[in-house]
Amino acid sequence: MSLAAAAKHVHVLERAGLLQRTIDGRRHICRLEPGPLASAHAWLAYYERHWSERLDALEDLLRRT
Repeated sequence: MSLAAAAKHVHVLERAGLLQRTIDGRRHICRLEPGPLASAHAWLAYYERHWSERLDALEDLLRRT
């Protein structure tokens, strides 16, 4: 991965609030922000039941045909 591509990814994560970046001279220090990740995990866990039920129903249907 090029330096430009890595910098672009870091910028996207920073804009999304998933990391905090501080600049110390030429060094860019990145720190993960767990809060937004915890919120995303909670949202995914809530809908996982629905997705699992729907996919199980689809699997049953496909096995019967």
